[in-house]
Amino acid sequence: MRRAGGHVVVPHAARAFRVVVLGFVLTVVLAACGSSSEEPTAVPTFPVPAADGGPSADSADPGDVVPDDCGEILAAGDLEALLGLPLGSVKLRTTIGVAQPSVGRTERVTCSYNRNGGPSRSLLVINATAYRDADAAAAQWRVNTDAESGQRSEVPLGSAFASLFEKGDEAVLMVAHATSNVSLVLPEQPLPGDRSPRDVLVDLALRILPAVTVNVPTGLPEPVPQAGAAR
Repeated sequence: MRRAGGHVVVPHAARAFRVVVLGFVLTVVLAACGSSSEEPTAVPTFPVPAADGGPSADSADPGDVVPDDCGEILAAGDLEALLGLPLGSVKLRTTIGVAQPSVGRTERVTCSYNRNGGPSRSLLVINATAYRDADAAAAQWRVNTDAESGQRSEVPLGSAFASLFEKGDEAVLMVAHATSNVSLVLPEQPLPGDRSPRDVLVDLALRILPAVTVNVPTGLPEPVPQAGAAR
């Protein structure tokens, strides 16, 4: 490079090099623009979680038959009214059992009703179970009834199977319908209106079956209207 008349003179080779470099840069820019217009970068998408943070309705388990809350099977207040007990005198405990694939059992819930206040005394125990199909439920009901002790009698409960076992200190009603089994254990205790344990257990079964079966057994009579709990 030299000066000529106060001006800087750039050699021809240097000017040629700069032109080549500028041309290369322009080519790269144009290529990048063309590429971006023809092959745009995909925007990643992610699944939107359910509004409540839980599973969506499509992922709900359709196999749930027995409620996980015994209050939905038989509320403590309903038992108080049925047995003529003061309000608030019954406490309820829910115990969730485990599945037993060997016999086809998918659900098990135990409801324990005890006298509240003073010495704890059992008033009623409900065992509600569900099975993979009606055949498994009926088979297990037969196993359980064959193993039960006491004086056995069959109880008409519409399309459900029901057997009553009366012992010295308790009465047990065992029911099978569709994919569900229910057993009700009523310890010996004073019953209102001189009702028998059989009458009370059948009344209880009529109230419980709609809550623990896939559909209501046909041909069921209506439960005895509750007179209301004592106060």
